[in-house]
Amino acid sequence: MISKGVDNNVDRAAESIIQSTHQLGFPMAMEITQFLLNAQAVDGNVRKHAEENIRQFQEQNLPSFLFSLAAELANDDKPVESRKLAGLILKNALDAKEQHRKFELAQRWIALDPNAKAQIRACLLKTLSSPAHDARSTASQVIAKLAGIELPLKQWPELIEALLSNNNQLPAHTRQATLETLGYICEEVSPEVVEQDHVNKILTAVVQGMNSSESNNDVRLAATRALYNALSFAQANFSNDTERDYIMRVVCEATLSPEVKIRQAAFECLVSISSTYYEKLSPYIQDIFTITAKAVKEDEEPVALQAIEFWSSICDEEIDILEEYGGDLTGDSVIPCFYFIKQALPALIPLLLETLLKQEEDQDQDEGAWNIAMAGGTCLGLVARTVGDDVVPLVMPFIEENISKPDWRQREAATYAFGSVLEGPSPEKLMTLVNHALNFMLNALMKDPNNHVKDTTGWTLGRIFEFLHGSAYDTPIITQANCQQIITVLLQSMKDVPNVAEKACGALYFLAQGFEDSGSSSTQLTPFFQDIIQALLDVTHREDAGESRLRTAAYESLNEVVRCCTDETAPMVMQLVPIIMNELHQTLEAQRLSSDERDKQNELQGLLCGCLQVIIQKLGSSELTKYVFMQYADQMMQLFLRVFSCKSATAHEEAMLAIGALAYSTGSDFAKYMSEFYKYLEMGLQNFEDYQVCAITVGVVGDISRALEDKILPYCDGIMTQLLKNLSSNQLHRSVKPPIFSCFGDLALAIGENFDKYLMYAMPMLQSAAELSVQTSGADDDIIEYTNTLRNGILEAYSGVLQGFKGSAKSQLLMPHAPHILQFLDSLYMAKDLDDVVMKTAIGVLGDLADTLGGNAAPLIQQCVSSRGFLNECLQSEDNLVREAGEWAQLAIRRAISF
Repeated sequence: MISKGVDNNVDRAAESIIQSTHQLGFPMAMEITQFLLNAQAVDGNVRKHAEENIRQFQEQNLPSFLFSLAAELANDDKPVESRKLAGLILKNALDAKEQHRKFELAQRWIALDPNAKAQIRACLLKTLSSPAHDARSTASQVIAKLAGIELPLKQWPELIEALLSNNNQLPAHTRQATLETLGYICEEVSPEVVEQDHVNKILTAVVQGMNSSESNNDVRLAATRALYNALSFAQANFSNDTERDYIMRVVCEATLSPEVKIRQAAFECLVSISSTYYEKLSPYIQDIFTITAKAVKEDEEPVALQAIEFWSSICDEEIDILEEYGGDLTGDSVIPCFYFIKQALPALIPLLLETLLKQEEDQDQDEGAWNIAMAGGTCLGLVARTVGDDVVPLVMPFIEENISKPDWRQREAATYAFGSVLEGPSPEKLMTLVNHALNFMLNALMKDPNNHVKDTTGWTLGRIFEFLHGSAYDTPIITQANCQQIITVLLQSMKDVPNVAEKACGALYFLAQGFEDSGSSSTQLTPFFQDIIQALLDVTHREDAGESRLRTAAYESLNEVVRCCTDETAPMVMQLVPIIMNELHQTLEAQRLSSDERDKQNELQGLLCGCLQVIIQKLGSSELTKYVFMQYADQMMQLFLRVFSCKSATAHEEAMLAIGALAYSTGSDFAKYMSEFYKYLEMGLQNFEDYQVCAITVGVVGDISRALEDKILPYCDGIMTQLLKNLSSNQLHRSVKPPIFSCFGDLALAIGENFDKYLMYAMPMLQSAAELSVQTSGADDDIIEYTNTLRNGILEAYSGVLQGFKGSAKSQLLMPHAPHILQFLDSLYMAKDLDDVVMKTAIGVLGDLADTLGGNAAPLIQQCVSSRGFLNECLQSEDNLVREAGEWAQLAIRRAISF
């Protein structure tokens, strides 16, 4: 971002000036230096007047305004401060974080007069030769933002050539700025936007700049950073052995540069290459091991961290390949697994274990700490997941040698190593070791004199309970013999310093989670249930509970303990209800809080609402407790409604989720709350800014629809109007739209044939979204994942509508929409990029259509591809749910056709 290195008042001024500007015009450029300087003045009145002048200039004459900013940035005679702000405002006039705003700004630039655009571009390119580093760097980023708008539209075609010709100029600072610009452009635009000829020339310029023969370190650093961004463009080049060898040689040479920033940037390139071009690494892996090992042992921390990250990245790649293809890495696998980690184990494990001894004194106190020891432990954990059992014999001697040493660093490193290898190896390989170590760990958590060791011990116990405890394991870790000792130690450790207490809460969380599947029968926790709840409540009341996430960890553990309660312990959870309600009530009564206190209060409200949600789900779903529990429903609802008057998105989310749970538990009785709750429901649906609140509210509409069924009818006009508005808005985050479609289905199921009045609005919207969702050619993984979520939402809407009209005389209103629905199913089948969830929902819709429309739809069904190929594919699926949905659809189709 441009604001790096720009002081806060520049940043604030730019933000203030750029807001709420819309209207355009065009005279000539004007002098704005003084305005820009005054906009950063200490005097509030001067600053406000200058901001107003700038805003007026922008609104009255946008092309002239943008040109004036570009001219200011390009003029070396102007003050540094005015140039900085000019560049920042210019960048903010072209780009924004919010997608809808970004789109609007791009359209605004595209519509500008071509002559004005040419002048602005010329100023920016000129600035790349400025002696002032800040001005050059700002211009680099603005040019890249313009490239992101223009290159996909085949505009500014001469840009790349202009930059490449710049790169041949003598001044080193111009070459540095040009390489920086090329890097930013590669970050900003998609590879398919740049012609291969230009890609080749960019890579040539970049790799030449990285070469050890380049005497200027600034140029070499800019080139190395540019290569990092350009790697995704280099598919063709990495497929050519000669070109790939040259690129890899230059990168490896750069890891040996005398300049630490260049070495770090070169290792960052290697990390990126490891994930982007994993399948091309074989010829280089031995040399890379030598380079990374030297860096880990001898280099400065920023470089060593990247060297470790290379091996973590290789682990990620191999874990993904092995998970996707299992042990069957035959001709089916797109990328073969080269087992680099397995081959490197004998040398890699000692290297990583050595890093564990490089702890920082206070890293256990710092939530954001990241150092060589932590990176090494993280990599060791990934290695264990990659190679499984093979890691254990290589790590155990280090653990046994160091676990009892007088030096805390050795004890902590041994404990960290043990905790790191608990995920990956088989239970059979670990059980004996863990049973042997458990008593030692419990003693260390209580008695070790060093807090850092206790912190890591608590984390390791949590990992033991997470990965080796539960109903799935034949040999239980938790027994009648050791359970009391485990609980006693964990509850005692919750009184320790905050970071140790937080780890003890985490260990208790996983301990409780292991009993979640035990149903209504007693567990080893039952005798200690009351003590556990009380201890966790005590933690939440600690004066220092705000440190090290302690309060949050205590509530998360309390929630998990509630989830695993049995018929025997349910009365104790019932006693918890008025306690939590009272604490929530107290947060709502607090007056005259400082900003910091208000933030803490809002966080606490969210935690308390979250806790009540879990209690509602647990007690409200059991016939034994439901009746007694419902006496609290009215009071709870009133508390949740009061939370909405507080300005906290997190608290609103949690309150909304709790209300959803309450609706599910109370069923049709929830109707009595609707008149008061509806305005908050509407507010949630209108909350585009905190879009997670909006998404959760949409989900709660679904919960309420299922609870109230046709009693929701009086509110449907308002809800449907708002949902349709949300779908039409380009300001709402795209992730909220799939749940809205699902919500259509929930409402249709709830009100049945009464949904007929909304068909004319909902069905065209579903149809256009369906058509868009099948156009995924060339999409990346994130887009494909989102598209499948969108498809599933659309299909759930169709399913709900079809089921809602089943058996109704109005079902024939759906006949005009049947061809589009079947066409959508055919398109999905042809796309071949469905996940199992979408497949199941899609074949379910085919069955619903046959079931609801019967013989009338039979000819259409018989004509569609999905009624044959898709159906057969589902019937042969290895996924039971897909197969069952296929069988149901087959039955419904047969009935419709015979009818």
